[in-house]
Amino acid sequence: MTTRRSPRVRILAGAAGLAVLGGAALLLASGAAAGPSAPLPDPLTPGGPAPAFTAADTRGGSHSLAGYRGKWVVLEWFNHDCPYTRKHYTRVSGGTGNTQAMQQEYTRRGVVWLSIVSSARGKQGYTTAVEADRLTREKGAAPTAVIRDTAGVIGRLYGARNTPQFAIIDPAGVLRYSGAIDDRRTSSVRDIPGATNYARAALDAGLAGRPIAVAQTQPYGCDVKY
Repeated sequence: MTTRRSPRVRILAGAAGLAVLGGAALLLASGAAAGPSAPLPDPLTPGGPAPAFTAADTRGGSHSLAGYRGKWVVLEWFNHDCPYTRKHYTRVSGGTGNTQAMQQEYTRRGVVWLSIVSSARGKQGYTTAVEADRLTREKGAAPTAVIRDTAGVIGRLYGARNTPQFAIIDPAGVLRYSGAIDDRRTSSVRDIPGATNYARAALDAGLAGRPIAVAQTQPYGCDVKY
């Protein structure tokens, strides 16, 4: 049973990116999101503490980054209307899509996977909680939760510019990867085979206790519709 709840993102703390955090806190204090002409944020550089957040998911559950200490966490920016996002959710030959397969594999391995919709009301990709859950079912997606970040607070904290875009956080709360899902900057599903999947490589290395060879890449796709 899905419970509607207005997205309420409360910033708790954040040793890293305090200036960004302050800006987000001001947005919350004013009850307003950045205007439509505001520039897209710059992606965070990995290596520092990931900015903290607490947010409600589409079913009314609460997700605190601090509450996931001890686990790897994936933040995936999602826009169901974006062709670059659809590329990675398209099911091929009756199988799962690229992103659904990753969600299923890594959540089975204990990774927390949060799909984040930062589209503002009235913008491409915006959904109600009910619509978001319907899309999750229809796509066979398997994230831990879907978070409607309609004020764009989490998106701006992490410098989310595109959909899809990924931030990967280690069990100590350190941002370990930021950027694109892979190196094929197209919207064609035919380009997925043979691509270098940066997000998968980062998770595999991190889970195995190895250094992440490529920690930051340039994201590609649709602009996040703040």
